[in-house]
Amino acid sequence: MVDITHKITTLRTAVAQAEVKVSSKQTINAIKNDLVPKGNVLEMAKTAGLFAVKNTYQVIPDCHPLPVEYASVGYEIEDLVIKINFTVKTVYKTGVEVEAMHGASVVALTMYDMLKPIDKNIEINNIKLIDKKGGKSGFNNHTTREIKAAVIVCSDSVSEGKKEDKAGKAIIDKLNENKVEVVTYEIIPDGIETVRNKALECATAHQLLIFTGGTGLSVRDYTPEALEPILERRIPGVEEAIRKYGQERMPYAMLSRSVAGTIGNCLILALPGSANGAKESMDAVFPHLLHVFKIFRGSRHD
Repeated sequence: MVDITHKITTLRTAVAQAEVKVSSKQTINAIKNDLVPKGNVLEMAKTAGLFAVKNTYQVIPDCHPLPVEYASVGYEIEDLVIKINFTVKTVYKTGVEVEAMHGASVVALTMYDMLKPIDKNIEINNIKLIDKKGGKSGFNNHTTREIKAAVIVCSDSVSEGKKEDKAGKAIIDKLNENKVEVVTYEIIPDGIETVRNKALECATAHQLLIFTGGTGLSVRDYTPEALEPILERRIPGVEEAIRKYGQERMPYAMLSRSVAGTIGNCLILALPGSANGAKESMDAVFPHLLHVFKIFRGSRHD
């Protein structure tokens, strides 16, 4: 199965459709009037679909077991065609498109099985996904063409050439994935004044500024102390999201002191200095964090 451990939990919805075409109006009348010998077709098929959607992972090898928190079946009868609309919702790390299509398919197959004694020419057609919401694509409606980013690595050992920077490069990879242009990449030594001066310098020329390193509890970790006094607004929800995401994967994440806030219309983040900590922090809040730039643009037009 695909690794989804890096994903965040969001509300995800999928709507699928299938069509059952019968060969005569008599079949449609039998369905509507509950005269099919095997029983009530619409109710039986609905029940089968609800069982199916909850067991999709047992039928489709690459589907993850997930909590189905809502499922519904609706019907539309148009001439000789019965349209099946199947909606599934979950709050989870991966979507429910296959679950919805599996449910719609089983509803259609159940209808076929129940109707075949009275109609030998039934067709199942057009099994398809109608709509999906949630997850990365659901929160990817921002534009990143105006966002110029700076990535600053705060580390004595890296600036002295004793260690290789991996955290900064992990952040850049994530920004590139989200089509954010990184125009500045620098490595600076630790220190309150060094970090603070660099933040004030970059905030005027960039829309996004990300520091990595200096957020731990060592006596040499100064990044939060450098940034907190100059931030005009803190964004505690971002800090909480990063910490929660990390804590679910690594108990030591509770010791990190990530910072998020703004100077003017520049969003500033301070992330852990380890490659894994930086990558997980980016996974926790991107791409949805980029919505802040739509807010910035909207405030400029008020």
